[in-house]
Amino acid sequence: MPGQVVKVLVQEGQSVKAGEMLVVMEAMKMEHSISAPKDSKVKKVNFQQGDKVNMGDKLVELE
Repeated sequence: MPGQVVKVLVQEGQSVKAGEMLVVMEAMKMEHSISAPKDSKVKKVNFQQGDKVNMGDKLVELE
């Protein structure tokens, strides 16, 4: 859904565990946490705090 990135909690190259929060975004006047679906490594962070995002945008790419 369209919204704005409130916090980016990871960096490129960082290892993350399943369920670990990656990004917090605000959409429809509510905060939504985006979590890692599985244990992996952050390949690329595509947005930073304050950026506007659209439906379908990849916020974080995992290996």
